[in-house]
Amino acid sequence: MTREKIKTKDIHIRISEDELQMLKNKADSVKLSLTDYLTYCGIGKQIFVVEGLEELNRQHRALGNNINQLARLANSGQVNVIGLDEFLTEYQSIGKSIIELLDRKRWR
Repeated sequence: MTREKIKTKDIHIRISEDELQMLKNKADSVKLSLTDYLTYCGIGKQIFVVEGLEELNRQHRALGNNINQLARLANSGQVNVIGLDEFLTEYQSIGKSIIELLDRKRWR
């Protein structure tokens, strides 16, 4: 289990309402609190969002489940011949898409 550092210090800055809203929007877009977003930006950590990854992961898991169910049927003798080529091709295609998305690193 990771222990978070206890944050006991605070800082005060002056910014315009527009700037504050922009910062809040950017923090929301990467699913971070405003404090965490500003801390990461200030200490040089890179923040990135990979759009579309959740949907690809969902499809990848669903196809993996289908392949496993078909393999179980084949192993139990309930099915003599299965054409897994189409499923396997789609499964590999989605896996490659996930890797391409991660390699692209859409920085914000």
